[in-house]
Amino acid sequence: MYAFTFHRPTTVRQAVNLLAKNADAKLLAGGHSLIPVMKLRLTNPPVLIDLSQVEGLSGIELKGRNIVIGAMTKHVDVANSKVVQDNLPALAAVPGSIGDPHVRNVGTIGGSVANNDPNADYPVACLGLGATIVTNKRKIASDEFFKGMFETALEPGEIITKVSFPIAKKAAYQKFKHPASGFALVGVFVGKRGSDIRVAVTGAGASGVFRVKEFEEALKKRFSPKSLDGMSVKADGLNSDIHAGAEYRAHLIGVLARRAVAAATGKG
Repeated sequence: MYAFTFHRPTTVRQAVNLLAKNADAKLLAGGHSLIPVMKLRLTNPPVLIDLSQVEGLSGIELKGRNIVIGAMTKHVDVANSKVVQDNLPALAAVPGSIGDPHVRNVGTIGGSVANNDPNADYPVACLGLGATIVTNKRKIASDEFFKGMFETALEPGEIITKVSFPIAKKAAYQKFKHPASGFALVGVFVGKRGSDIRVAVTGAGASGVFRVKEFEEALKKRFSPKSLDGMSVKADGLNSDIHAGAEYRAHLIGVLARRAVAAATGKG
C-alpha cells in the first residue's frame, strides 16, 4: 500500500472542504471495496477522508411512508432494525445476505450505493423500491442515480448523506449467491407500491443494476408469479465469466423474479 494522508472530519462541511482542496482524494466509508484495491496497489489515492466520525450520517427513522437511512449506517444495523423489519421486511433481508458477519458489521449502505458494484445488493434494492439518494447538494431518484458499472450521478464534492426508501405494499428480494464471496451472481428485487411495479436485477448486467420493463408490464396486469411464466430476458449484454455464462444468468433472472413475486405475495 502506498503512503497517503488521512483525514477524519466530524461534519459534512469539513468533508466537502477537504474534497475541494484535494482533487484526487477518496472517501472512506466501510472500506471493503477501497482498502483491498489499495493493498493490491491498483489505486493509490494521496488522501483518504474517513467519514466514520461525521455527525448525522448514521441512523434509521420512519418519516411518513418512507424509511430514511443515514449513509454511514452499517449493514447489520439495517438488518436488525425493528423499524425496517416491521415496515419493509424485504429491505431488512438485503443487508442480511451481504458477505459475512465481519462485512455486515463494518460495511455501510452509503458506501455500497456510491460504489455501485455490478454485483452489489443495495443498488438493486434502491432501484426495486424507487429510493431517493440524498446528498449534501440534492436529491437524486434511483432511476437517475445508477449510470453504469461503478458509475453514478455523483458529482465532484458530492457526498451521500442518506437514502430514502418508500414503503412498498409488497416487496421481496431473491438472490443466487456466489458460494465464496456472497456477492450476487444474480439478484432480483421486486416491489409493488400502488400502480408502480418494479423488477430490478443485480449481478447480471454488464453495465450494472437494471430494471426489466417487460416483467413489470406483465405484473401490472396481475401481480402473480404466473404472470411471468414463459417470459425471459435476452442473454445479450449480460455478464459472462468463469462463475456463470450469460445464458445461465438470463435463466436465473426469470427464476428469481418468479420466486420474488411469490415471496412478496406470501406464496413463496
